[in-house]
Amino acid sequence: MTAAPGHDQDRRQRLKDLREAALHRPVLARHLSDGFNGRWSRRQWVQASLFATLGMLVASIVPGFDAVHGDPAQAPRQSMALALPPLPQARAHEQADDSWQVVRVQSGETLGALFERMGVPASTMYRILEQPGAKQLLTRLRPGTELGFDLPADGQLRTFRFDRDPTHRVELAIGADTITEQVIERPTESRTVVASGEISSSLYASARKAGLSPSAIATLTDDIFQYDIDFTDAQKGDRFSVVYEQLWREGERIGTGEVAAATFTTGGKTFSGFRFEHDGKVGYYTADGRPLKKAFIRMPIPYARVTSGFTKARKHPVLGRTRRHDGVDYGAGTGTPIHAAGDARVKFVGWKSGYGRTIVLDHGRGYTTLYAHMSRFGKYKRGSSIKQGTVIGYVGSSGLATGPHLHYEFRINGVHRNPLTVTMPPPEPLKGAALVAFRAQTAPALARIQQVEKIMYAKVEPAAPAKPPKADKKA
Repeated sequence: MTAAPGHDQDRRQRLKDLREAALHRPVLARHLSDGFNGRWSRRQWVQASLFATLGMLVASIVPGFDAVHGDPAQAPRQSMALALPPLPQARAHEQADDSWQVVRVQSGETLGALFERMGVPASTMYRILEQPGAKQLLTRLRPGTELGFDLPADGQLRTFRFDRDPTHRVELAIGADTITEQVIERPTESRTVVASGEISSSLYASARKAGLSPSAIATLTDDIFQYDIDFTDAQKGDRFSVVYEQLWREGERIGTGEVAAATFTTGGKTFSGFRFEHDGKVGYYTADGRPLKKAFIRMPIPYARVTSGFTKARKHPVLGRTRRHDGVDYGAGTGTPIHAAGDARVKFVGWKSGYGRTIVLDHGRGYTTLYAHMSRFGKYKRGSSIKQGTVIGYVGSSGLATGPHLHYEFRINGVHRNPLTVTMPPPEPLKGAALVAFRAQTAPALARIQQVEKIMYAKVEPAAPAKPPKADKKA
């Protein structure tokens, strides 16, 4: 059956109208999945932020991700002049005047070589040496000495400075015709410290390791304990503690002062010494105020060997007959210094028959000492006053001697005594107000030593064995 032509035409017209209506109909937001209608929802903002963050992370991690590709020479560039704040006047002045150069004297370097190294003419150096006291100090420079040169940009020395002593600095302002001197006082600070140590190899090495200077070690061995301790027999494990002064200047340690106190423990016995000034004389005393310095030293030659002792009968090596030997012979090389055994006045100096070159010292209170067979005398003459330890002559073999040695005699009221065994007169201890002042002065030093040693040498005491419980009497 064939449809009517009018009916088909109407059907086609309706389909065309529906298609046109569908194409021109507005699209609603609910018909799309997450579409955009001109305003973002909260979910869309969160997603956009997330993608932006990921983009920045990728740009920072991947090298060159955000670089501009292409020829860098073709990239446009711009420059901008920025105005900086003016430099402070103090800083500008510091830069203009900061022309000091501090140099240290090298080993074997002379002042002339140092000035040449700094580019300063020798004529300027000679002008400086003409200043009062400059030549004596600057021509005897030690390695490590610091000198200051104020050299501006023009290279002309404007100011030169050096240390006159640990507490004074000299600055010389150098003009065309004159040199002006200015002495600047440099304050120092004294600090009391305690050095303590235990001998492992030698006293000197252990003391240096503990921080003591060579002069402090010499005070320990030669001034404080020389009468009581033979340091050649120092043993491993012996202990020492020293209270001394350190000198500081501008935050730098520049030296050490006097030893105020010291202790030395050897063989289970502790010796102590404290520095104290009494009647204008400085000495070292025991803790109870007795002087450590004895009236006599037993050996006029330190650490010498005894070659012949004090005896009633001995065959004389030169005369060949038996006779008394009223002294002690110390073997030593020719020229070895001989020291006075105590404070004395020279009673005799000259040639004395078989004794050869001889010196006799009078120590007062009936004590005299004799030193024979010298090669030459010291600078003292008859009547001269000398102190204990003074070099009075030198070992030789003058007179009746078979070789170089010292013959030493010790007499009390004219009677010969064995100097190795005789009981020496004890020194007078401090008394009264002097003893009170001594104890007040030395108590802090002793307390500091005890505090340090308590920390350094503290030993853990073994725990006491537990006592067994008492038996129950009722059992």
